[in-house]
Amino acid sequence: MASSAPAAAPPIALSVNVNKIALIRNSREGNNPDLVAFAARCLDYGAHGITVHPRPDQRHIRPEDCIALAALLRQRAPTASTDTAIEFNIEGNPAAGPCAAMRDDFSDYPGFIEIVEQCQPQQATLVPDSSAQLTSDHGFDLINGNDHDNRALQTAIARIKLAGARVSLFMDADTEQITRARDVGADRIELYTGPYAHAVASGDAQAAERIFAQHVAAAEHAHKIGLGVNAGHDLNLDNLSQYRQLPSLAEVSIGHAITVDALSMGLETTVRRYLQVLALAA
Repeated sequence: MASSAPAAAPPIALSVNVNKIALIRNSREGNNPDLVAFAARCLDYGAHGITVHPRPDQRHIRPEDCIALAALLRQRAPTASTDTAIEFNIEGNPAAGPCAAMRDDFSDYPGFIEIVEQCQPQQATLVPDSSAQLTSDHGFDLINGNDHDNRALQTAIARIKLAGARVSLFMDADTEQITRARDVGADRIELYTGPYAHAVASGDAQAAERIFAQHVAAAEHAHKIGLGVNAGHDLNLDNLSQYRQLPSLAEVSIGHAITVDALSMGLETTVRRYLQVLALAA
């Protein structure tokens, strides 16, 4: 009897981060651009999910945006362009607690975990950002940090899982740290790709190859110990041509580059271009 062909690897999922769209909207009164409509178009063009990062200062995504997007994604089922479920990914610092609105026209911030519990996304990506950071720029340090913080993170992960969300931790490409991510209860890691993207953009091919090799080792280790592998930060059409080859890569979250590329290519062409690049990894 002829042996059956091995099952095809699932496609690398593209989750579009819509923070920058909310940032543009917040620069004027009203609802232009319409965040939910923008997200819906991304899904129409084949994106596998939507990512948001609701910060306490509400510089872009607001709590009510998360609620509206959760309602949109609950209405979506797999389409002809994708055989994977449409996912909502909410990222943020689990230690970000409730605080009063920083502007009169904003609602109060209920706390990151409270947003996750209300919206019940498929995935929560936890990052160690302070409220003052411009953007995510490092992964969790679960080795040199204090035990109290690690226990608090473990408690937060357990609480988020009770809300039905998969938990991914934003991590550097360090195998020992990734083992600790598993130990505190993470389901996946999201590899921080900023240094790799910077090396590619600066034309430093040797540095890019060295960093990519570190990410390959990190991804292989994560897969070996039972963790899924996501990646994100400054990924774009140029550096994805190599990064899509990362072993066991399940999902990339891309926002800034998609927003910028859409200015010149249009949103539909941009989303489809990213999907085409990712599909070449299959």
